[in-house]
Amino acid sequence: MSAVEISAKDVKALRERIGAGMMDCKKALTEAGGEIEQAIEILRVRQGKKVQDLGERIATEGTVQAYVHAGAKVGVLIEVDCNTDFVATNERFVGFARDIAMQIAATPTVAYVSREDVPAEQRDAEARIYEQEAADKPENVREKVVSGKLDSWLQTIVLLEQEMHHPKFEGKTVQQLRDELTATTGENVVIRRFTRFAVGQ
Repeated sequence: MSAVEISAKDVKALRERIGAGMMDCKKALTEAGGEIEQAIEILRVRQGKKVQDLGERIATEGTVQAYVHAGAKVGVLIEVDCNTDFVATNERFVGFARDIAMQIAATPTVAYVSREDVPAEQRDAEARIYEQEAADKPENVREKVVSGKLDSWLQTIVLLEQEMHHPKFEGKTVQQLRDELTATTGENVVIRRFTRFAVGQ
């Protein structure tokens, strides 16, 4: 029996419902044969109280925060959403949005919130470059080299995979901080979009 093909769309849908990490969601979906309800059950058993099913609760409340770097040459606008206005005005939630805006300001390569947002044609173009670079490698390692380079490239342009620059976060990624906030608030915390402005760019 062939393994069920898990789409990025399914992983994203599960993540938005339960707030667990991307790889955890993918593993649970694979284990559940692509069944979302079963995957939720697997994740809840595995991660205990850390995750809860947010069901079809859509993140329709939230905050827009701005950060302008000293010298006023770089600025960021970010929208982070949640389920209730009570959480939207919560100090920790607003602080999270500001911290992420500061991270974006300090990271000029970041262009997308998640891997699912990266256009397929851009990813394919990048993969073709790595395939050419790996052409002289033995065939059995070529795929691994391309996959590794693609992974490293995605980590530089995807916000959720960024390691926070500020030492107070102890090397946690944006995804980890988002998951922690989801677990604490019990709400669907979604980084909806952001724009980075830099003078002359």
